[in-house]
Amino acid sequence: MGTYLKVVSALGIQGDFALLADGVMRPATSNTAAAGTSRDAPLARIVVSADLTRHRIQDLQSLALHEEAVRRVRAEPELIQQAQAVLQKWVDAGDQRSVSLWVEWKDILEHRKWRKALGRTHRAQELRQASPMTAVLPPEVRKSILQEVRELKEGVVLEIAGRVRQ
Repeated sequence: MGTYLKVVSALGIQGDFALLADGVMRPATSNTAAAGTSRDAPLARIVVSADLTRHRIQDLQSLALHEEAVRRVRAEPELIQQAQAVLQKWVDAGDQRSVSLWVEWKDILEHRKWRKALGRTHRAQELRQASPMTAVLPPEVRKSILQEVRELKEGVVLEIAGRVRQ
């Protein structure tokens, strides 16, 4: 459920979801007529899917991968060396198109300025596209995140059902 809430947030519809869930999930208070009924509580069915016509889904995937990578680096600081080694390998290869991004990544890694790459700005998106951070993710974690994004492309259905009141 937490992953879906992140997706809802990334798609910018968390307010709509919160309003819907608030009315469905809040139990009737004991002094209202609704509390004495034996009807089923309402059912909320929410379908969340990504707009495939834009690059938002790719950026959402990149953001999810980077959030997990940063979480892992915070838990295991020695992983930063792995990202730095990958970055240095790229710099040594000499691709001039990405040099400015890699210089910025050197600073991000050295000073742990994660917000620069995890933001929703155009520059943060560019940084994620030239990032060494996914190298710290185990293959199974990377596959799991990619699978979640594939499911989002197909559409995710969230259902909240009430219980029968006795």
